[in-house]
Amino acid sequence: MPILVITGTGTEIGKTVTTAAVAACALAAGRTVAVLKAAQTGVRPGEPGDAEEVARLAGTVTTAECARYPDPLAPATAARRAGLAPVRPYDVVEAARKLAAEHDLVLVEGAGGLLVRFDEAGGTLADAAQALRAPVLVVASAGLGTLNTTELTARELRSRGVELLGVVIGGWPDSPDLAMRCNVTDLPDVAGAPLLGALPMGAGRLEPADFRTAARGWLAPRLEGTWEAAMFRWRMAA
Repeated sequence: MPILVITGTGTEIGKTVTTAAVAACALAAGRTVAVLKAAQTGVRPGEPGDAEEVARLAGTVTTAECARYPDPLAPATAARRAGLAPVRPYDVVEAARKLAAEHDLVLVEGAGGLLVRFDEAGGTLADAAQALRAPVLVVASAGLGTLNTTELTARELRSRGVELLGVVIGGWPDSPDLAMRCNVTDLPDVAGAPLLGALPMGAGRLEPADFRTAARGWLAPRLEGTWEAAMFRWRMAA
C-alpha cells in the first residue's frame, strides 16, 4: 500500500486529524511518509494548510500541495474565483507517484467529500484514486446521517472498481448517543468494509507528543495501530 487516498463523507469531520493519526502510526512503524493535499482551499499563501497540520501532529513527514486557493469553497469554484488554474486528477496522480518513488507511504488527502469537483470538467478525487489504483480510506462522522453518506461514498467507489480499505470515525464523543452507538455496528454493513478506527473528539487539540503516543490506540492493525473494532463495539453496548 504505497499510496493511500483519504477522503471524507463531508467537511469538518476529522479528515486531516485522521490523516495525521495514520501518518503517526506509520512513522512509529519505521516507515517514511509523505502527505499530499490534493487541493487546499480557504488558506492564503504563507499560512499553514492541512498538510502542515498533519506534520505538526504526526512528526517528520514530507508535505506537498497540488494547489491552494484563498476562498473556503470547493476547489473548482475557489480556482475560478481566484482566477487560478484548477487542479486536475492527473496533477494529483503525477504528484502522488513522484512522492511514492521516494517514500514508503504517501497519504493523499482530498478536499471535502469524494466527488467534490476539482475542475470545470468535473474531475474529482475519485478519478485520481481510480487512476492510481490506490485504496481509499473513508472518514465518517459518528451521528445521524452518517450511514447514508457513507453508503453513497462506498457505492461510488465500488462502481469505479476502487478498493475501499475501510472506515474511520473522525470524531467520537465522550458521551455518544443511541444513534452513534448503533452506527458502530451499522457502518461496516453499509460500507461493505471494516471499521478501522475511531478518533476521540478533540484529538487534534492534543500536544503533538501526546497525539503521537495515543494515535496507535485509535486505529486498527491494518493502519499500524492496536484499536479493535470488536472491543469498541462491546464497550459501546455495555
